[in-house]
Amino acid sequence: MKQNLGKLDRIFRFALAVWWLSPYAPIFSLPWANWLIIIIGWVALVESFLGYCWLHELCGINNKNQ
Repeated sequence: MKQNLGKLDRIFRFALAVWWLSPYAPIFSLPWANWLIIIIGWVALVESFLGYCWLHELCGINNKNQ
């Protein structure tokens, strides 16, 4: 799989994922909002390890060299 995320972008995604999957994650009164935070956290974690973002691919963004 080709990568389209740069090192800094991967670090930020990993930090966001760790924060949103930890006990310090924001908690909302709506259950669907909490599930959305968990899903986004897992997606960010997977993307940080793979170095690939499908949304970047869709928009034609390539940060690999940054």
